Amino acid sequence: MADDEDDYMSDAFLKQIKEVRPGVPMPKRVKDALKREAMHKEKNIKNRQKTYKEQEQESREALLHNTISNENRGFALLQKMGYKPGQGLGKEGAGRVDPIPLNIKTDRGGIGIEEVKKRKAEEKLEQYRHKVRVRQHAENQSLEDYRARMRTEREDRQAEGDLRKSQRACEQLDSQRGISVPRESWYWPEATQEKEEQSDEETEVKTENDEEEELGSLDKLQILTSYLRGVHYYCIWCGTTYNDEEDLTSNCPGATSTDHD
Repeated sequence: MADDEDDYMSDAFLKQIKEVRPGVPMPKRVKDALKREAMHKEKNIKNRQKTYKEQEQESREALLHNTISNENRGFALLQKMGYKPGQGLGKEGAGRVDPIPLNIKTDRGGIGIEEVKKRKAEEKLEQYRHKVRVRQHAENQSLEDYRARMRTEREDRQAEGDLRKSQRACEQLDSQRGISVPRESWYWPEATQEKEEQSDEETEVKTENDEEEELGSLDKLQILTSYLRGVHYYCIWCGTTYNDEEDLTSNCPGATSTDHD
């Protein structure tokens, strides 16, 4: 390179370009350097060797755009059998007109890899759907359990209220008949003094044979209402004392609260 020529790749030259302000005329040597640089890049692009894939793609596209000539042996055999260009295949010409399109495989996967990928995707989708079904079933089961628990608690509260009402009615009706001691201790409302008077020694004396399983509120209610209906001909849900069993059977809807709804 001559001494009088500017090295357009040098730091000094690039610094001169950066110092050019907008609106200020660009020096001729700068214009010439930019022009030489653009020509140099264009020359490098033209001289760049094409890759094998690029050459193959260009050759394939060129062949696809060209029609089949008589030099093709397969096409020549078709013409001998009466085929004409543009006509469909088959005896009546109703078959394919255009050649079968090419499906070029560009990845490195082996034969059948697409089916494997498709099967794995379907399995993954099925697993996801199974998880969704399991989660929905668990949520529905939890909701059903919650509703059943709330229904049971509501029935227990109602049974306890009906039991207290039955105990008060039983105490009043027994007292009217001169009965001073209930048939069972829980037939009447519990007295708090009885629990306080019970000593620890009496608790220790109890044996397994004397211990009885405590009845639930619903069981006590059924037993006590049966006693009130059989002895006093009284229904707590009707709030009425009937004359006799025939009168109770004829006019009372039933022996449970649901019968009176």
